[in-house]
Amino acid sequence: MWSDPGGEAVPPPVTTPSAAPSQTPTGGDPSGGGVQGRDQEQVGTDVDPQTGLPWVRLEQLPPEAAETVELIEDGGPFPYRQDGAVFNNFEGLLPEEPRGHYREYTVPTPGEDDRGARRIVTGEDDTVFFWTADHYGSFERIAR
Repeated sequence: MWSDPGGEAVPPPVTTPSAAPSQTPTGGDPSGGGVQGRDQEQVGTDVDPQTGLPWVRLEQLPPEAAETVELIEDGGPFPYRQDGAVFNNFEGLLPEEPRGHYREYTVPTPGEDDRGARRIVTGEDDTVFFWTADHYGSFERIAR
């Protein structure tokens, strides 16, 4: 509860999403035009109600992310031997699922000598996609 100037307890103000486009490439549907594909009906809010994670549109991500999604959908071949390995969700940022539910794939970072920090993690037999740019420090649900 908040207090008004007279000291009375009042509920916190209600905020509503702005219609203005976001200045960052994260969350929601900044174009206001919805998303084409499987997640079209779910995007329009900033947060995926199933996971509690912010939405990001695939076209908002680096082009290498779209290339990685295409490889996943095609079943490979993948550039790194670790691609397709089980992601254990030790950080607990994704919904709790049995071991083996999630898989991880590297999103190449131009100029990096190693795999870098960018990953796509999939769930539900590679039908649900998550993006992390900070090596599992945070996730967004990819709307495709």
